[in-house]
Amino acid sequence: MDRKALFTKSRNTQAYAKVGLLGFAGSGKTYTATRMAIGLVDLMRRAGLDQGLRPAYFLDTETGADWVEPMFTEAGIALHTAKTRSFADLLGAMDESEHDASVLIVDSITHFWRELVDTYLHAKKRTRIEFQDWGVLKKEWGRFTDRYINSALHIIMCGRAGYEYDYFDDDDGKKHLEKTGIKIKAETETGYEASLLILMERHMDMETRKVYRVANVLKDRSTKIDGKEFINPQFKHFLPHFKALNLGGEQLGVDVTRASHELFDGNGDSDWRREIRERDIALDEIAEVIGKHYAGQSAEAKKSRADLLEEFAGTRSWERVKVLRPAQVTDLRNRLWLRLEGAAYAFAPILARPAAVPDGPDIAADVA
Repeated sequence: MDRKALFTKSRNTQAYAKVGLLGFAGSGKTYTATRMAIGLVDLMRRAGLDQGLRPAYFLDTETGADWVEPMFTEAGIALHTAKTRSFADLLGAMDESEHDASVLIVDSITHFWRELVDTYLHAKKRTRIEFQDWGVLKKEWGRFTDRYINSALHIIMCGRAGYEYDYFDDDDGKKHLEKTGIKIKAETETGYEASLLILMERHMDMETRKVYRVANVLKDRSTKIDGKEFINPQFKHFLPHFKALNLGGEQLGVDVTRASHELFDGNGDSDWRREIRERDIALDEIAEVIGKHYAGQSAEAKKSRADLLEEFAGTRSWERVKVLRPAQVTDLRNRLWLRLEGAAYAFAPILARPAAVPDGPDIAADVA
């Protein structure tokens, strides 16, 4: 199978922002996402990009769009909203927004994941996810992440925060759970897809009783603001990351058109598995053809079989022959076949041959 060239001259194909914001209730996710969206539109307009003239889209699962709409109006940006929690709508929204929007805010991605899981369980008439279900759900969720990474669209994805846990042994040797981190409440790997991942936190100054928000940059692939903290964040704090984008250029996150179909046959078996199966068949054929010509359990018959094996394989041990590489076993079978059967090995299934027509009276007529 011909495949496209794997490597090409490197260029910046990150033209669109892929942002993830996570946090607990009241941490400022929606407000910060809005500030980012407005700043991105302004950046595109200053760069003379037509995409900056499109409306901003807000995929709303928590009615947050109603509260930030005045901010878009003040900035002179039209805001279009869709209020849904359907995963199917999320996929459709990604496609529609790529053609019609300047930027898309998804708030909150957590609801779409929950809806997908709930709908799947309803279809299965079950109330709990089982181990074998995860493969199906992850594959379905991958339809979203592929769009998220590769779409020619600025996407700001908000998600509820949840704790990560792991087991540890205490001094008595007993296992117990401990919090090990914070992640987006969605499919486990969702947070890995963003190029800019921010943890939002709500704080209060106990002396003044004033509340403020902190943006903790968990990941910045441009490394410009990686690890930094911003109090009451504004767009200017994140501008170094957005300036690292190839605004107006071509977007290619990951080429999802490439696949490894040629490695598997119609039964889903890999080349390696087929080789092992063919090796096992060849081993069986070796044993059978030697047994055919040197049958019996007499000392002479056993010695003759061992002598033949040693002559052709360099060992008298059948166990040693069994661990030979597939190609070596096949070669051994073919050489033995030529010696013992007097002809080159060729497999011709009986089922592939025309059925023999028996001579004599018509059996069906006799039965009748």
